[in-house]
Amino acid sequence: MSSLSLTADLVVRNAVIYTSDKSLPFADSMAIRNGRILRLGNSSFVQELAGDGTEELDLGGKVVVPGFIDSHVHLLYAGLQMARVKLRGVNQKDEFVRKIKESVRNAKEGSWILGGGWNNDLWGGEFPLASWIDDITPYNPVWLYRMDGHMGLANSVALKLSGISNLTKDPEGGTIVRTVDGEPTGLLIDSARKLLLPYIPEDTVNERREALLKASNLALMRGVTTVVDFGRYYPGASAELSWKDFSDVYQWADASEKMIIKVSLFFPMETWSRLHDLIEEKGRAISQWIYLGGVKAFADGSLGSKSALFYEPYADEPHNYGLQVTKSEILANMTMASDKSGLQVAMHAIGDRANDLILDIYESVVSTNGMRDRRFRIEHAQHFAPGAAARFGRQGIVASVQAHS
Repeated sequence: MSSLSLTADLVVRNAVIYTSDKSLPFADSMAIRNGRILRLGNSSFVQELAGDGTEELDLGGKVVVPGFIDSHVHLLYAGLQMARVKLRGVNQKDEFVRKIKESVRNAKEGSWILGGGWNNDLWGGEFPLASWIDDITPYNPVWLYRMDGHMGLANSVALKLSGISNLTKDPEGGTIVRTVDGEPTGLLIDSARKLLLPYIPEDTVNERREALLKASNLALMRGVTTVVDFGRYYPGASAELSWKDFSDVYQWADASEKMIIKVSLFFPMETWSRLHDLIEEKGRAISQWIYLGGVKAFADGSLGSKSALFYEPYADEPHNYGLQVTKSEILANMTMASDKSGLQVAMHAIGDRANDLILDIYESVVSTNGMRDRRFRIEHAQHFAPGAAARFGRQGIVASVQAHS
């Protein structure tokens, strides 16, 4: 049906509309029906589609742009955090402690106090300790994520509940931060979190569904209409979380017509064959809202948690070069198999050594599986050794860069 036979629900005029169309880069008016743009152009041209029931909106010269695409989010994780202790932006130890104290006041004895978003750089760099909050949380286990998601703080109740002590060994790809006497400080980095996470009650289906709706609404308020969602999968977390969220939350929202932003979903690379089978059955586009994007794995941790993998040690920790979260052989084998099955691969790498490791793996996979439009991604791509930047261009690797990694 042509736009001439349709009446617009909404006419927007007196605006500066960026169209992304070279033949008409800017327009001052547009007509919309059922959420779709019918016509762009000058006011008189667009006004032809206005009818008795058409709403008209004068933007007074404000700018209108196409919806933004966020290339790297953890959507449900962000939505869940919105209902927990919010520590983002806290810039003093006293404020950190006060927020936990407030949360405990409203909590039942024995229930978990969950939250996060803290950034120790805002109060001078000192990492928080369990001792900061132990006195005010004697009957409640506490777990608070750092803003990068690669480190968290547990209080002594949580450490005891999960059996973490001075005798507990660091798991592969993770670190239990300790005092000079070997006692855990409460900080768990990357895969060390798997020692504690199983003791935290699972989020209910309704909590996760509400988290999607909250996070999606926040995205739209910021002008974001499409996201690439890497799920709740982090080092130390279960790979099943992404699949539970897909079936319990995303498919529910799609069937219930509650999706309001488009999502491209990435799943843990260790489950690549499962994703391959799903795509074979349903195709990549589950609906107009949900797209099956690919798989992701982790090479290292994060800079702020001092677990990003470098050739040189951290200046204030001369024996710490960071963490390689996943063995090279495992990364290489999973990437080879995922790519051979036609899946897009994304790898988390922040340190210069981690980025070189992934660039080497990608080069080897291309050599074995042959050339195609595969669009390998490196998430964050934050620190490079000399020559690494040129390799991204030469190998056609997407540098998926985000702030605050």
